[in-house]
Amino acid sequence: MRILLIMWLVLTGLAGVDARAADLAIGEPDASAIRAVIEAQLAAFEQDDASAAFAFASPGIRRSFATPEGFVGMVRQLYPVVYRPLTVRFLPPRLVDDQPIQVVEMSDRDGVVWMAIYWLQQQTDGTWLIDGCALVPGRDAATDAGVGSGSIARI
Repeated sequence: MRILLIMWLVLTGLAGVDARAADLAIGEPDASAIRAVIEAQLAAFEQDDASAAFAFASPGIRRSFATPEGFVGMVRQLYPVVYRPLTVRFLPPRLVDDQPIQVVEMSDRDGVVWMAIYWLQQQTDGTWLIDGCALVPGRDAATDAGVGSGSIARI
């Protein structure tokens, strides 16, 4: 159900600025921190720094992978647009089922647009870590492929 709600938000544009969704908004300090952790992980991927990229993953994600290299190998293979995006554009973060999500529009090396949907988890020290990511075709890709025909993968 959560995936369907998020797909609906992305495909209808409600993941962007929407006065009716004000109660779903995340405050500016947290929004900035969420963006910073995703930007830092993207920078680590660009630098091929597996340890740094792995450090931005939540404890649950880190438990799922034996090593930073295993984690980055999975991202490289299953999420190439996240590993090496050509363009990146952040939409405002939102709460979905009381969990913060950050939608990031990315294009791959072929110019195909994707929406990377990040789940975030706040740690006891107040920092944010990435607790999962799902990819859905961007608006143009979804229209070209027919809405609903894109697959969703989530770490």
